[in-house]
Amino acid sequence: MIKLGPIQLEHPFILAPMAGITNSPFRRLMRKMGSSLVVSELVSANGLEYGGKKNLELLKFHEEERPIGIQVFGERVDLLCKACQKAEQLGADFVDLNVGCPVPKIVKKGAGAALCRNAKELEKILKAIVKSVNIPVSIKMRTGWDEQNKNALDCIKAAAEAGVQWVAIHGRTKAQGYSGQADWDFIGEIKSKSPLPIIGNGDLVTAEITLEKYHSYKVDAVMIGRGALRNPFIFKQAYELWKNKVFFAPTAQDYVSLMQNLRILLNENCSAFMAVIYARKFLAWFSSGFRGCHEFRKNVFTIKEPETLWNEAFLYFENNMHSRNLDYISQPFLMGGHG
Repeated sequence: MIKLGPIQLEHPFILAPMAGITNSPFRRLMRKMGSSLVVSELVSANGLEYGGKKNLELLKFHEEERPIGIQVFGERVDLLCKACQKAEQLGADFVDLNVGCPVPKIVKKGAGAALCRNAKELEKILKAIVKSVNIPVSIKMRTGWDEQNKNALDCIKAAAEAGVQWVAIHGRTKAQGYSGQADWDFIGEIKSKSPLPIIGNGDLVTAEITLEKYHSYKVDAVMIGRGALRNPFIFKQAYELWKNKVFFAPTAQDYVSLMQNLRILLNENCSAFMAVIYARKFLAWFSSGFRGCHEFRKNVFTIKEPETLWNEAFLYFENNMHSRNLDYISQPFLMGGHG
């Protein structure tokens, strides 16, 4: 059993929050696919204060998602506290403060990764947030601002002083964005000195790599983001390896079942129009590395009729299950700001 503060998890493999991606249907799907915990895409505290409908929608979740955390971002302490209180009122299991997002429009306002530039100021913000709610508070951060300013340990100590329960750390600096390699040696060093549980994050693209990083760097858990978009079975596979069982290799029927589940979840949660928009994105990501994936992506983004779209997807995966080129693992993927 894995313990993060008062929250107990069956295993250490967690879905990372990703902006524009980890909506409620996808989180529910990943819980069904074996993620032990899920976190919402980042929600603007400022947007919630000014009644933004989109931000209110981002707070919604289904009971099937538990344990579920709501991730918030912003630069104003008062609004961050109000946002966390709103998440608590809605029944979230914990709140997570984003102090790692490198997107310029967020950082320029003093939010995201900018909050980690001054550990003492971060401590004040976190103390106010922890005091404002009764549920656990966590943070997700990066190793530092840039290579010359990797102050993650100072920030973690500040978080511990403030009463934060655990920290997820992405192994890149703010300056790196999503380029280069995640620095797992640095994550391991931080873990060895941290007063708080540490979740490692970055470049976990296969179940084998995920388990190797978990064991080698002795983190408390690992957080999988983009890897789950190209391999939605990664949580089940990592769990099997962790339990020393036979590796789970998905079949064509597994992909069909996955897509049938996704279709139901999208239709339950979205308008018909938005269900198609989300379906196109997820299907395109799932197809990475399969034969004809580029042509398939072009096709799905032109199809407007849901029945035609899903039939095309079922047919594609049934016909191409045994043609995956594993070179896709090392290719750049979603290099923008996703959490």
